[in-house]
Amino acid sequence: MSLRRSLFAALAGAALLLTGLPATAGAAVPNKHLTGYWQNFVNGAKPQKLADVPAAYDVIVLAFANSDPARPGAVTFGVDPGLAGAVGGYTDADLKADIAAKKAAGKSIVLSIGGEKGNVDLSSPSKVTSFVDSFTAIAQSFGIQGLDVDLEHGLNVANTTSAIKQLRSRLGAGFLLTMAPQTIDVQPGGRYLQLIEQTKDLITVVHTQYYNSGSMLGCNDQVVHQGSVDFITAQACFLLRTLRPDQVSLGLPASPSAAGSGYVNPTVINKALSCLAKRTDCGGYVPETAFPGIGGVMTWSTNWDATSGGAFSGPVRAHLNSLR
Repeated sequence: MSLRRSLFAALAGAALLLTGLPATAGAAVPNKHLTGYWQNFVNGAKPQKLADVPAAYDVIVLAFANSDPARPGAVTFGVDPGLAGAVGGYTDADLKADIAAKKAAGKSIVLSIGGEKGNVDLSSPSKVTSFVDSFTAIAQSFGIQGLDVDLEHGLNVANTTSAIKQLRSRLGAGFLLTMAPQTIDVQPGGRYLQLIEQTKDLITVVHTQYYNSGSMLGCNDQVVHQGSVDFITAQACFLLRTLRPDQVSLGLPASPSAAGSGYVNPTVINKALSCLAKRTDCGGYVPETAFPGIGGVMTWSTNWDATSGGAFSGPVRAHLNSLR
């Protein structure tokens, strides 16, 4: 190794010792974090103001930015009128104040694009520019710290990569980047794996949706069935081959009503966490090595969790704390 490369390695090692993260890592959130999507719309779940989201959640994902029909590629965001009515009044100013209060309490706030019914058109460089300009303006106005990519209806890897890197440049070193791929998209060759490879130095965490899936192939080359510990652990290992453990979280629905399929009791989630972190409580698949730095858990949604009286966040938060 040359002297120059040795010096670079030493500096990188020093950064790792000081921060606990590689020198090239994206912005961080607490390890063993709990992430929840907050619904900016009304369905069967309990409507919430952002202030109502419990302190158990470290990362709150605002769902969702909306495509702007007047500007291809651009997005808009504000309090949904239906939600405002359901909670007895809620304005953009109120939401901004709640975001500021959550951040002051140490929470992280990102804005999601996509979802089951939404999408953002990033099919050309001009549309990428419109997206970056509009998202940056929203982030700066509301105090949002980053982007969650939940594009489920088409993903242009090159253009999404470009958009992410431009947003990082605009929003600075504190930019948070999360992703919520479906299980099929992080199978070998999946489109999200390609995006992850291009942006992994900027990624805060990827929380794959281990629901609405059906059976899939695990990294042990065995078919794993939705609703089991093996389904979660033998797919999480695909990401763990590419990302640091702290960049990988487990995404599960907060209640049976929160997803079409794939709800599991929190005890299953906690066993999957222990299996990945300590190689205990595993099913048929046991990882070759433990990943004590595994990031945490994501759920759809804080609203469905509230509907069940915190039946998801209570036991999952307690188990995450026990693994710290």
